[in-house]
Amino acid sequence: MGAGVVKSGGGGGGRRRRRGGARSQPMAEINVTPMVDVMLVLLIIFMVAAPLLTVGVPVELPKTAASSLPSEAEEPLAVTITAEGVVMIQTTEVPMDELINRLRAIAVERADDRIFLRADGAVPYQTVAQVMGALNRGGFSSIGLVTDSGGPAMDGADGG
Repeated sequence: MGAGVVKSGGGGGGRRRRRGGARSQPMAEINVTPMVDVMLVLLIIFMVAAPLLTVGVPVELPKTAASSLPSEAEEPLAVTITAEGVVMIQTTEVPMDELINRLRAIAVERADDRIFLRADGAVPYQTVAQVMGALNRGGFSSIGLVTDSGGPAMDGADGG
């Protein structure tokens, strides 16, 4: 207890001496090692996370001999029909009775009327045709069917 009283009385003078001493001078050098460590960790995190952000709805696309379309500046709008017959705009599930209204709302905001239709190979043609009709009524006149390459060329040559 008594040491605490003495320390607090003498501590003020000790603090003054420390402020004027060499220990309290500002550091003129910047240590960049922690900054480099943090940047390398962030780089690794972004390298691992970036491929995960581009994953869409998993479907088994049919294989054809068609070549791919050239890419554009605007992100293409994709409508997907899963093997179970579920219709999705990008990654959002949409009931069939709301599809045309949602597509009209999207078409108003987009400059391009191109849309890509991804349908699982197990989906009946009738379902694909109905969705294509809904895409057209929704304001998209340029419909591209998405397939995987490596399918039959239909000219007698082997596609794979």
